[in-house]
Amino acid sequence: MRKALLTGSAGFIGFHLARLLLAHGYKLHGYDGMTDYYDVRLKQARNEILLATPGYSFTQGMLEDAVSLDAVADAFAPDVILHLAAQAGVRYSLENPRAYVDGNVTGTFNVLEVARRHQVAHLLMASTSSIYGASSKLPFTETDKVDHPLTIYAATKKATEAMGHSYAHLWNIPTTMFRFFTVYGSWGRPDLAYFKFTEAILAGRPINVYNRGEMWRDFTAVGDLVEAVRLLIDVPPGRPAPGTAIPEGDSLSPDAPFRIVNIGNSEKVKLTDFIDALEDVLGTKAIRNLMPMQKGDVPATWADATLLRRLTGYAPKTSVRDGMTDFAAWFRAYYKV
Repeated sequence: MRKALLTGSAGFIGFHLARLLLAHGYKLHGYDGMTDYYDVRLKQARNEILLATPGYSFTQGMLEDAVSLDAVADAFAPDVILHLAAQAGVRYSLENPRAYVDGNVTGTFNVLEVARRHQVAHLLMASTSSIYGASSKLPFTETDKVDHPLTIYAATKKATEAMGHSYAHLWNIPTTMFRFFTVYGSWGRPDLAYFKFTEAILAGRPINVYNRGEMWRDFTAVGDLVEAVRLLIDVPPGRPAPGTAIPEGDSLSPDAPFRIVNIGNSEKVKLTDFIDALEDVLGTKAIRNLMPMQKGDVPATWADATLLRRLTGYAPKTSVRDGMTDFAAWFRAYYKV
């Protein structure tokens, strides 16, 4: 039985990944700070479902608490580490940047130290499409330069990628960073746009549509995303032999067992089209409050997921309409709307 340590297990993506891995026979230990960035009751409800599942155990703790994290890892002795915990949210990083440095940079350093001490077979860590900034080169590929982050959130994620590469090089830790693209779905985060839109539309309140809707996103259903992560666990990068040519389009480092992989639907959807689909799913029209572009936001994201398909044979494929139909059904049931 494979043993995986999962940080951020009570979070939106972590919860879905935990359920998937448990269904595939993993023994899993979750580690989550249960912070109040959004409604803690949602995190607690997710965690209660996981605790009722055989093979799952849990510790509440902050990533910055190296003593707690080390004790958990030493007792559990994982084969694989999946590091999803982070201070998330592009806009909140404008209000509380220190939380991002503490949680994302210091916290990731502590995870890297755990991976080094336990010499895990594979370390997989979450990054973000925000790292591509306002690049006009679309779709985004893993080998693009990402030297101009627009928010402290994106900057901290770029830092974790660099830290991960250095540890992979120095300590020969097979490491995969995955860049997520606009993830949505049931049990989602209330601070995300699609969640806010749904809540407001059903309540008859206006929704804020930034840049007057002239924005494009690569919307990725959470079920598709976690399946991609599960498959990537079995594709740890190796250290290339000296002089070995890296295949074109592969982000494998020439100096370390380290790779970056996009996980996205590879489909650019206009924000106004997304809202149209949501209106159809909910059976209610939105009151649209057209707003200017918000500071730190980017006009478009779009993933080139060729490398993911090459490595795993898998590509996310859920349509926005199908994905939002599932989300709306969950939302109505959970909030009794």
